[in-house]
Amino acid sequence: MSAAPTPALPDERLAAGAARLATRHTGRFSAETVQGLLTDSYRRLAETASVTTHLVVLAERFTAERLDALAHVQGAPGSGVARVLFVCSHNAGRSQLAAALLQYRAGGRVTVSSAGTHPGPGIEPHIVQVLTEAGADAAGAFPKPLTDEVVRAADIVITMGCGEACPVVPGRRYLDWPVTDPDGAPIAVVRTVRDDIDRRITDLLAGLPST
Repeated sequence: MSAAPTPALPDERLAAGAARLATRHTGRFSAETVQGLLTDSYRRLAETASVTTHLVVLAERFTAERLDALAHVQGAPGSGVARVLFVCSHNAGRSQLAAALLQYRAGGRVTVSSAGTHPGPGIEPHIVQVLTEAGADAAGAFPKPLTDEVVRAADIVITMGCGEACPVVPGRRYLDWPVTDPDGAPIAVVRTVRDDIDRRITDLLAGLPST
């Protein structure tokens, strides 16, 4: 009995990315698994994206993150550093601020992800500005939906205003940061939100292992 054919990709331009990801995960995930996850990532992003010009590129990046998380969950060897996931409603403001600042401050001590329970169409402009002012890199950030494998791969899940919509997985450390939502706020308020998050990140890093 022959194997079922691999489902067609929703955009033929995804084929190159599927091949790259499959090569990267040779011996760990089948090409069919990679293509299925890439298709799912593309469709999830397409549901909320306001601009679809870069959707193929973003889908590949989102899939790469999901495959890395899935490999971690399945016990594949990794760096051994703590994995921190920030979750807010739209993944367009607070969680993006937190992820970029932690990445900047941590110096490779953590693996950082962010996601939204109801991802927005794009990153809020003031978020990019205040991160740039702080020296953090906001380039390439985009809202991503919350997926099971990313939650299960995290050691620490930090929620920021998404309430009961955030899933709870046993064995994870959960923190809730009651940070003001910067959506639509003037730049001065967004800077205050950034500084609040930055202080919390300093405390978080102080409590993590040094290696």
